[in-house]
Amino acid sequence: MATGSGSIIWKTQLAMLMAPLIYGGYNVVTKVALNDGVNQLVFCVFRDLIALSVLAPVAYFHEKHMRPPITKKLLMSFFLLGSLGIFANQLLFLIGLKYTNATYAAATQPAIPVFTFLFSAIMGVEKVNLLRYEGWAKVGGTIICVFGALLMVFYRGPVVIGNEEIVMKSASQTEPSGWLIDGLQHIGFDQFSLGVMCLIGNCMCMGAYLAIQAPLLRKYPTNISLTAYSYFFGTVLMVIVSMFMTNGITDWALTGSEILAVIYSGVLASALGYALITWSSKILGPTMVSLYISLQPACATILSLIFLGSAVYLGSILGGTFIIAGLYIVTWGSYRERQTEANDGVIPYEFCVSEPLIQK
Repeated sequence: MATGSGSIIWKTQLAMLMAPLIYGGYNVVTKVALNDGVNQLVFCVFRDLIALSVLAPVAYFHEKHMRPPITKKLLMSFFLLGSLGIFANQLLFLIGLKYTNATYAAATQPAIPVFTFLFSAIMGVEKVNLLRYEGWAKVGGTIICVFGALLMVFYRGPVVIGNEEIVMKSASQTEPSGWLIDGLQHIGFDQFSLGVMCLIGNCMCMGAYLAIQAPLLRKYPTNISLTAYSYFFGTVLMVIVSMFMTNGITDWALTGSEILAVIYSGVLASALGYALITWSSKILGPTMVSLYISLQPACATILSLIFLGSAVYLGSILGGTFIIAGLYIVTWGSYRERQTEANDGVIPYEFCVSEPLIQK
């Protein structure tokens, strides 16, 4: 049993190495689309609709005879996941990016592992025993990962590979607007303060999404169905809000390159990416998954170098090194905890949930 569990854990870790590559590619194609002038909220709506159209039939046919009965409590949980991880997560980031700047928005994202760790510890999902070296390893590794991600944002350094980055000016881009933002500003918030609040809320929502999802998977272990239900509620909310925050039919017209970017984002970044995250959360735990997400800036840097000709700076290399080191330390701590539990006769949680991503 231990051998089988170890095998599925390594497969899950490989899957989580795929996820930042997918999201790194998402950053590249989205940058191109935004430079062409696509409305950010419209882009997310199309992305979510495509993702739902992929997830729903796959979940129906592959998990048709495995899904537990749906209860009101489960539906409320799915609605909560969709509201936090899909709708609020994406919308708050868009608003925060609009009212601050790209650098500040990127600087807040490493807070996701911190919020995930805190929520998971409070909910009892993540075990932290500070009386043992393993517990300190998990805490220390998390801090090192966050430090590495922050280093990539705040320290640029000299160019190591490629030429000095050329700043691309985007086309006239329509920004999300509507009664929601105007109402909040009338309360007394200035634009920058509102943007900062939204970015912090974005990180909290993603951390809460990962923390809440892990225990829910014990009650509803069909990975893809859970993701599809979450996307359904998140997409419905996103479509409703877009009716109030876009400026007419012209915002919904897409060019050829924007359509390709939306398809990539919907199929890979949303459908496959969220499916991998859901499956991995059940096996590795929410904190470990959030730490793997910290590799996204490094992957985006590499893909930007290849496809956009962007330069690689010393800060990116140093930050990526710290992230990898932190992941290794947390992985070691989790491995030692599983060994200790096995020696004490306790069945580790991962042994009980080692199903494949797509069940037959």
